[in-house]
Amino acid sequence: MFKKWLAIFKKDTLMDRAYERSFDMLAITMAMCREARVSLRQREDNEIDLSVKDKDKEVNKYEREVRRMVFNHLAVQGTADLPSGLALISIIIDIERLGDYAKNMVELAMDHPGKLHGGQFEEEIIRIESAVEDNFIQTKKCFEKGNADFALELLDKYAWVNDICDEIVVDVVKEKDVNIRPGDAAALVIYVRWLKRINSHLRNITTSVSNPFDRIGFQPKKK
Repeated sequence: MFKKWLAIFKKDTLMDRAYERSFDMLAITMAMCREARVSLRQREDNEIDLSVKDKDKEVNKYEREVRRMVFNHLAVQGTADLPSGLALISIIIDIERLGDYAKNMVELAMDHPGKLHGGQFEEEIIRIESAVEDNFIQTKKCFEKGNADFALELLDKYAWVNDICDEIVVDVVKEKDVNIRPGDAAALVIYVRWLKRINSHLRNITTSVSNPFDRIGFQPKKK
């Protein structure tokens, strides 16, 4: 199904421009999340080189642009391209949420004294961060190419991330590491939950390549 949508997107139309704009949104949110993570986890001074809040406003502006372009295209061309238009709107909603979580991370970094360390969970958190970073890159490639087989591989590759995030949250709540201070514990739980949500939104975007419209955001049906 996504291959048919690509054929529509690649025409010289408003839909094509909307599709290209979604790539810009993904690239911006990837940079936002990277900078937000550095600010929270690697810097003592909590300064950031990229104005994440300004970039969040840019992503929101692009989302409105995509909505307008899709609407205007459908208004002129009729309902033939309705499924592809609705799919693209669904995708950019997920992309916009990625920007929101990056902004939330920066706000947490500004409030948290110094860099956030994961205590005994540090190794697993680094593993999750690395996975989410790569998932961003691979999701963008998958979305651009529209390869359903690649999408299924990607969904399977990072299916473990959400489960590990949940396990860390439970272990922090149960005070498995008694050396983590209350403020760090609170920040850690919030941060890990946001990593889970970022991973989930990336997976939603990937399902748009592998699934029919009605199953975007859901696990592919097993054959």
